Amino acid sequence: MAAPDPEIIHEIELQRPRLPVGVLSKQERDVLVERALVGLYRWYLSRSQATRNWSPDRSFDWRALRTDHSIEVNKLIEGFFAVEQYVPDYTSKQLLVMRKSQGRSSFLIRWGSEEEKHAATWLNALLFLRHRPRKWIEEYKWMLREIEFNLPWDDPLHLLFYAILQERATQLNYLGTALIARGESDKPELKNDRDPILEQAATTIARDEVAHYSFFLEIARVYLYYHPTQALEALMDVIKTFAMPALNIIPNGAEFYDLVHRTGVYGVRAYARDVIQVLFDQLGVKGRKAVEEAVKRSRQVPDGNGDLHDTAVFNALDYHAVEASVRRLFGRIQAYEQEIGLAEVDPTQFVASGYAAG
Repeated sequence: MAAPDPEIIHEIELQRPRLPVGVLSKQERDVLVERALVGLYRWYLSRSQATRNWSPDRSFDWRALRTDHSIEVNKLIEGFFAVEQYVPDYTSKQLLVMRKSQGRSSFLIRWGSEEEKHAATWLNALLFLRHRPRKWIEEYKWMLREIEFNLPWDDPLHLLFYAILQERATQLNYLGTALIARGESDKPELKNDRDPILEQAATTIARDEVAHYSFFLEIARVYLYYHPTQALEALMDVIKTFAMPALNIIPNGAEFYDLVHRTGVYGVRAYARDVIQVLFDQLGVKGRKAVEEAVKRSRQVPDGNGDLHDTAVFNALDYHAVEASVRRLFGRIQAYEQEIGLAEVDPTQFVASGYAAG
């Protein structure tokens, strides 16, 4: 009798079910995801009020902003201002998708209020730069708001991963602008654009973007822990089609995109290295090819309760690291609830998913 083909044996092993009987049902996992969302939002709200309660008008000495910047810097600020004019669309349309989730909808309302401060900050910058007449700025604002922004996805999970990429990329844009304002750009045309007020404004907004990114990152870990296959599929869908919001509808959007790259504020290399790879590392994802292969091989097998669960995704995910991160998050939520008394009336408890990563 001929020996079994090693490749066939390998394929069988890859598809062997590795799920214990104790895997939580989908409904149980959904409840735990929402508990994490609500708990994290409460912690976030308290922290943001204590550490990032700044004003677009009073936190910066706008009279000291330089009025002789290069055309490149003036155009960058105009572009940032334009993108932020769609905050009402970003917020209201996502709320319709997220309204059933207290955690996501509450955070989104808070997120919108913080993004509105960014819009107000860039408006002040435009006015005090004095590069454009006030009438031009007012007309430009109304022209922008005549156009409606539509969401790139229509479900919470894809929008989550879109938000993660967008927040990280936006943070890098503002940090790149702050670098120019410190006089540290390696571009000759930007050598004379040092401006402490512009640096302060860009850095302050970037700090908000870091906080937003961190919130979304924690929630992504929760989804990866309780719904690994769906989360990885959504992540890859978004990566394949990601583009910064509103660039396709603002006037001269292509020129602004080119300017951002040309000035070194942000670019394709930064997207691959400082957005995608950083996100993969922080989520415990083993790489784009590994995810694509795992999703392709993914199949569902029944547990002892008859519920279907996925298997092959664990080849692309450091599931133990994800669980450790989620446990830390629940621990942070529990510490906050102990501090304010919620632990006595409505405590949040971590429950293991029951998945085994092998």
